[in-house]
Amino acid sequence: MTAPLRATTPEPDRTCRYGTADDFDMAEFWSGIAAFLGGTANVIMQLSLRPVAYGVMESKVDSGKITLHPWKRLRTTLTYLAVAMMGTEEDRRVYRDAVNTSHRGVRSNSESPVDYNAFDPRLQLWVAACLYWGITDLEQRLHGPLDEDTAEVFHQFAARLGTTLQMRPEMWPADRAAFQRYWDTNLVTKTIDPRTRAYFEDLIDLKMVAPPLRVFAPIQRFFVTGLLPQHLRDEMGMTWTARQDRAMTRLLRAAGTVQRRLPKQARLFPMNFYLWDMRRRHRLGKPLV
Repeated sequence: MTAPLRATTPEPDRTCRYGTADDFDMAEFWSGIAAFLGGTANVIMQLSLRPVAYGVMESKVDSGKITLHPWKRLRTTLTYLAVAMMGTEEDRRVYRDAVNTSHRGVRSNSESPVDYNAFDPRLQLWVAACLYWGITDLEQRLHGPLDEDTAEVFHQFAARLGTTLQMRPEMWPADRAAFQRYWDTNLVTKTIDPRTRAYFEDLIDLKMVAPPLRVFAPIQRFFVTGLLPQHLRDEMGMTWTARQDRAMTRLLRAAGTVQRRLPKQARLFPMNFYLWDMRRRHRLGKPLV
């Protein structure tokens, strides 16, 4: 069981300023750096659900494969997050249509070890839950605990991580307590088979990028290991010490302190850039995914 997504004593600047999810301003809440720090760990969480993993690994849509086109895949994934969390209803409709076009070919066949379909809202619920868990976890690691009201309003707002695609609104856990039950119940059922583990190891070791960039692989492995829930660390055969945990805590709080002092546009980067780029590409008639 992982630690609940709840806070104790909030920092003064983290108190709730939002009445409902409709009032929530993600641009005032979010830290763009979290996308870089937590991205690979979150992919592992999402793909710990075998149908999601095999949907990705067996996909015939080569243009969307991280192993073949890592920078394009990064753009597509971060654009989805930016659109879902900061975009307008029209932005979300446009990007949903583009993603749906790619997803139509992502479905299992007779040779697949598990059944999957990219349009399955149950799979999308798990992916959305991982994204929400990761955003909340990193925001608190960077900037300290959220007060209960802000945390609850953000939980309601975060349903759009799934409803931007086919997840039905009523599938999203009703409140944070319900989410915690869903998360704890489902996380412990996840297993990582050898094929999926090898795929993850290649992602962690940056095998999909040019060799000079692989110098950053040890740093990535440090953050991936530290940000994974313990159950998934165990499934990956990873070790994590108390000393490493203290080091990461200090690093993240220092990064959060610096990042909070940046101008808003710098603090949101790259999420604001990817939202702008999606709108530009749509206006020019260029592919969005």
